Amino acid sequence: MASRYPHIFLNSKTLAATVLVSLALLQGGCSSVFFFPDNTIYITPDRLNLEYEDVYLNTTDGETLHGWWLPSLLDEPAKGTVYYLHGNAQNISAHILNAAWLPEQGFNVFTIDYRGYGQSTGAPDIEGALHDVETGLRWLARHNSNTKQPLIILGQSLGGALGLVLASEWQQRNEEPGLNSVILDGTFSGFRYIAREKLSSFWLTWPFQIPLSWTIPGDYEGTDKITSISPVPLMIIHSTRDSIIPFHHGVMLYDAAAQPKQFLQTDTPHAATFIIPAYREAVLEFINHNAHTPQTEPKNQVPDI
Repeated sequence: MASRYPHIFLNSKTLAATVLVSLALLQGGCSSVFFFPDNTIYITPDRLNLEYEDVYLNTTDGETLHGWWLPSLLDEPAKGTVYYLHGNAQNISAHILNAAWLPEQGFNVFTIDYRGYGQSTGAPDIEGALHDVETGLRWLARHNSNTKQPLIILGQSLGGALGLVLASEWQQRNEEPGLNSVILDGTFSGFRYIAREKLSSFWLTWPFQIPLSWTIPGDYEGTDKITSISPVPLMIIHSTRDSIIPFHHGVMLYDAAAQPKQFLQTDTPHAATFIIPAYREAVLEFINHNAHTPQTEPKNQVPDI
């Protein structure tokens, strides 16, 4: 999640603008700091030689979500379906490269824009985005109801935080189809925690870190929810060079998670994991290792990496 606060003030206009932003946050809370959508089309899958279909979903609260379905490029049946949840800025067209390598590896990919992003209607907030990712998973469950293929959640940054809560609640409710694995890449340990951390990093917002962070719903902190993902195998990926979501967030999530779990330590910039072939291979190995009937009882531990 990009921080909009730690800037050097160069002139009085910049200072005045920052004061106004701080006052606006005090009046309306700071949930909005998690979302920076736009509707620019950066690239479409066909430009990457990928087949795709536009998918439009109606939410129960009256919004319309746009997504892309990317089928596997192999002639044989797909190895599984990856539900990819993108980060907090721009829209799916700016993030698609992070999942575009999967169809040639034999996986279907489904990804959506949260409300307010891209072609999706509405304005984003935490609870609305959580509703959206569940709407997408329910569509995917119906779409793949006859395939019995492995189902994987892959979330990056904000998408990882949303996917974490989704997977936790999906498991707790014993929803079908079950999940085969969950992968969280560059994810923060909690909505309130990261907001407080970012607010405390700058002198103008430091005094407001506690009251502003309490305007964020407290029911969705990753470190509280992550244990419930078990016994679904979990991989946490985090970079020691992540300047947006510091490395300790990944460690906190890993420590809070139950087995089976793995930690993949990387050294790329934020959300740039999949530019490195070795990291792709590690993720594929994890997915393929867990490509079997979804777990309903604890299984043998997966060794850390």
